[in-house]
Amino acid sequence: MAVYTEVTDEALVAHLRQYTLGELHSFKGIAEGVENSNYLLTTDTGNYILTLYEKRVDARDLPFFLGLMEHLHAKGIVCPQPVKMQSGEMIGELAGRPAAIITFLEGYSVRRPQPSHCHELGGALARFHIAGEGFSIRRKNALDMDGWRPLFEMSQARADEVTPGLSEMIAKELDYLESNWPAELPSGVIHADLFTDNVFFLKDRLSGIIDFYFACNDLLAYDLAICLNAWCFEPNLSFNTTKARAMLQGYTAVRGLSESEFERLPVLARGSALRFLLTRLYDWLNVPPGALVTPKNPGEYIARLKFHQGIDNAALYGLDREMAGLKA
Repeated sequence: MAVYTEVTDEALVAHLRQYTLGELHSFKGIAEGVENSNYLLTTDTGNYILTLYEKRVDARDLPFFLGLMEHLHAKGIVCPQPVKMQSGEMIGELAGRPAAIITFLEGYSVRRPQPSHCHELGGALARFHIAGEGFSIRRKNALDMDGWRPLFEMSQARADEVTPGLSEMIAKELDYLESNWPAELPSGVIHADLFTDNVFFLKDRLSGIIDFYFACNDLLAYDLAICLNAWCFEPNLSFNTTKARAMLQGYTAVRGLSESEFERLPVLARGSALRFLLTRLYDWLNVPPGALVTPKNPGEYIARLKFHQGIDNAALYGLDREMAGLKA
């Protein structure tokens, strides 16, 4: 979340007349994240999140994102719900941007997740994957392997400003992944951005999942690899096998992995590390002037990628075959 587009009091009050949320009490920008402009609203009827979708988000994808929230909620996944206008529409326009209002989810995000949090997250991710079955709208992952090289080319000339030799490192990794990326693994709806700030807890129990604006159809185990990167590295960038084992135990207790998913987890982890390295690299080098946003350091994902490059067996993540639901 972030604020790129400013909204005036007058424009917001006029926009809210299309809803039945009552009078506006307060609103303030939310500076976390890097994708869209977000505001916390308080009205007569409670708290809500107003999102203005910025240029990187294709407005044609909004029915997928908002419809997925409704679908998951109906399947028992706790997540925000889009608020419909009096016209029945979920998507309006504000300050020249497509806009939506979603319900506010109670809870807090953990900055230093413990193994118990990782176990909860693993189970929730597996339930998310199962609940996504039957969702009728499909969306290609705009940041899948096919998009990594074009994204790199947008930053390649300046990559070494971040770390000397980074451009060559990324080029070699792209060559490797393009030659080794798995294609026939189980697929479905994935969240694709399940970082700690997109998962809420109450009393150490997972209370909900937010921010579905990278959700898409892709490999299910790739989503798990994203979470390994996001949840299982310490601030000093060392990999915590205890947290990884807890996450994988939580996941496989709900949805077992196939033989191929188990074997290909290391390359999926490399790919997810590269994907976030590339987007963070681009954002680090291209912050819009005056934007209320803090770009995330790409260096963290350089370290993660290097770690995964040294892994050739999923057991090194703390996952054994029996735990994955496979025969010994």
